[in-house]
Amino acid sequence: MGMEELDEQDWDDAIEMLCQSKADELILVGYEHVTSKDVWNCVRHKYEKEGIPPLHKLVNDILSLKATSFMNYLTMSALRGSTFE
Repeated sequence: MGMEELDEQDWDDAIEMLCQSKADELILVGYEHVTSKDVWNCVRHKYEKEGIPPLHKLVNDILSLKATSFMNYLTMSALRGSTFE
């Protein structure tokens, strides 16, 4: 199946899998309660002003997310009073 044949659900599943992989990585380095949704919210936060980027940039941003960047996002969210849902 070629990339052009993927439907929206397939894309969502692929992004979910990438976010889960990154969450698993963060768990391995000591961040025990990280979920794929937390990772997605962190990465998505960067795109609030400009919109969702091309797929290759999105994949890169998920897979290259550093633990320090993730913790900075969580800290700033807590200071703004955001809930972690």
